[in-house]
Amino acid sequence: MTGISRRNFATFLLSSTAALAALWPMAASAQQADSAIVLDQVVVEGQTQDGSATGPVKGYVAKRTATGSKTNTPIEEIPQSVSVIGREEIDDQGAQKADEALRYTAGVFSQPFGPDSDTNWIFIRGFQATATGIYQDGLQQYSYAFGGVFVDSYNLERIEVLKGAASVLYGGSNPGGLINYVSKRPTGERLRTIETGVNDAGNVYLGFDIGDKASDVVDYRVSGRIAGGNTYSDFADGFRGSVSPSLTWKPDEQTSFTLLSNFTYIDEIHNGGAFLPYIGTVVDAPFGRIPRDANYTEPSLDSYLRKQASIGYEFEHTFDNDWTVRQNARYLHADISEVSLYPNGYASPTELARINFGHDTQVNSFLIDNQIQGKVQTGAIEHTILAGIDYKYYNIDQVQSSAIFGTTTPIDVLDPIYGVPQTPRVSYLNQDLKQSQLGLYVQDQLRFADGWLVTLNGRYDQVWTDAKNRPTFYAPTQNNTISSDDGEWSGRAGLAYEFDNGITPYASIATFFNPTIGTNAAGALFQPETGTQYEVGVKYVPTSFDGLFTVALFDLTRQNVLTADPNNIFAQVQTGEVRSRGIELEGKANVTDNLKVTAAFTAMDIQIRKDTNPAVIGKTPFIVPEQQASLSLDYTFDQDTALEGFSVGGGVRYVGSSWADNENTLKVPSATVFDAKLGYKKDNWGVDLNVTNVFDKAYVASCQTELSCGYAEGRSFKLKANVSW
Repeated sequence: MTGISRRNFATFLLSSTAALAALWPMAASAQQADSAIVLDQVVVEGQTQDGSATGPVKGYVAKRTATGSKTNTPIEEIPQSVSVIGREEIDDQGAQKADEALRYTAGVFSQPFGPDSDTNWIFIRGFQATATGIYQDGLQQYSYAFGGVFVDSYNLERIEVLKGAASVLYGGSNPGGLINYVSKRPTGERLRTIETGVNDAGNVYLGFDIGDKASDVVDYRVSGRIAGGNTYSDFADGFRGSVSPSLTWKPDEQTSFTLLSNFTYIDEIHNGGAFLPYIGTVVDAPFGRIPRDANYTEPSLDSYLRKQASIGYEFEHTFDNDWTVRQNARYLHADISEVSLYPNGYASPTELARINFGHDTQVNSFLIDNQIQGKVQTGAIEHTILAGIDYKYYNIDQVQSSAIFGTTTPIDVLDPIYGVPQTPRVSYLNQDLKQSQLGLYVQDQLRFADGWLVTLNGRYDQVWTDAKNRPTFYAPTQNNTISSDDGEWSGRAGLAYEFDNGITPYASIATFFNPTIGTNAAGALFQPETGTQYEVGVKYVPTSFDGLFTVALFDLTRQNVLTADPNNIFAQVQTGEVRSRGIELEGKANVTDNLKVTAAFTAMDIQIRKDTNPAVIGKTPFIVPEQQASLSLDYTFDQDTALEGFSVGGGVRYVGSSWADNENTLKVPSATVFDAKLGYKKDNWGVDLNVTNVFDKAYVASCQTELSCGYAEGRSFKLKANVSW
């Protein structure tokens, strides 16, 4: 726990020690409670595909999740929309990154800046989730500035999306929803899989997934992948590797301890296709369009280096009275450094201005979540009670630098010349920032009257932030610390009724908060963002085939949004408000053992309600399209036919138009893209060919101002082969 201050460490001790000291006796003595409360017998569910909240998904249809409640709950009983992308669906798509696997998910806009090899960019219900809405195994992977975490999708069993406010379960987080990466875990079964693949740019990878029983009480699993070679942008190449060893110790049916670890290494040159001007990408410049594969960095200077390691565990013990205590924890350390020269508008009619940027960042984070769960009966009402105390610590030590404005050389769009000497970068930010969050929460899932479901949540969080600003080139005598201490309540109430025919209508209201790092012109740290979400919907689990269908209508308001300070062009104030409301439809079905289908549709109305700039009030924020739709299928031919072993699949994705500016004067057109898959499997080996953007549709994914647009992924061929034994 390098870098954790004495006060933060004391807070951690308070949270974990108090939880274990208080929750364990509470669970152990629960049988001695008032006789008016009768404990139900709880059947311990095995790690089958249908009974597990973290295990493999059968086909494309997950049955249960812990992301929406922190308990192993059927998806239809969660009073919010939840999507689950399992390992089989990820593989059928040919997805090599997590954001690629989310392109067919309702309410989610991924890869908004085009392909980005070092970051999974994701928006949910119109709000960016990359910084504060990414979780792994129920613990936040917080990101600030360039201090984020990269997760290789090869090491995941599932990718789960909880849409809408989630602070009541997880504390401060993205208002639009969150992504929970579920790691591969030991299964107790023998696993021996090797996979290799190559794309048409020449990038090659080798993956492995090995597991078994080490003894009667210990299971292990090791998955990982190494990759390297060229990409679809000039000069962009490199090497990366990720390995995730895990181990489960289960001395009896009531106790388990799972160790989860990861090491990730990336060394590469940045890809191009991003930070490009609106004129020349969305619309023609006098010279035409900027080439999609062009890269306007300096290859002799450009670099990206990440060294990242984490270790954590999940402990669970169920007492004889069927009350369960859990403790989940993770420590992570990352060193990230990069240098990049990227475009910043035009310097002349045919030349791009550039910014010479670099940073050195070190991140340490520690998270721990203590829980107690049990069932009680009060009259005709069955309660599933969950209570917990969690703690988050995040520390980023960063130095950001750039060349003095105007000194970086421009570069010709169509005839770029590389290797021109550049002026040195100088520091403009030298900061050591720490943020701690302590939360106490309780949840009651009530069932009564043969179908009624009520979910009630309450939570209180205290957040401490300390930002120490050290000397920089522009402020050589700077040496100050700014601190804040904020507390916030959040809550959720949900009501649903489960009909015998599989239809479950539901309604919920939830509040949220999201700590905001930064200072106003007076030097005071910002207050957390807050807001409320209303959601109504219907979930349908058919009785005639394996499927899950969800319709959700939502109205989400985000307050305390940062806007420009009208009295200081270099500062911001916290007076903005944005509302996102809309409808999401999503269906997933294993129609037969051979045919799997997904469909999704999203229509939103995202509106800036308050801002210091009157010209943007009532307008739509840039980047996010308000309409999206997709359809995909995968079909495997029957045995004893001429095409036995073959499978075919494909999909179509529609991405609606968006805006490049908040004034809504520069539109980014819509696009329709087709994907395809051809596979063959025989005995213990298989081969798949995936083609993304079959017709090589050239389009811009989105723009964040007229100076920064990104091309979407062009046509790519991905061939992979695997063998198991």
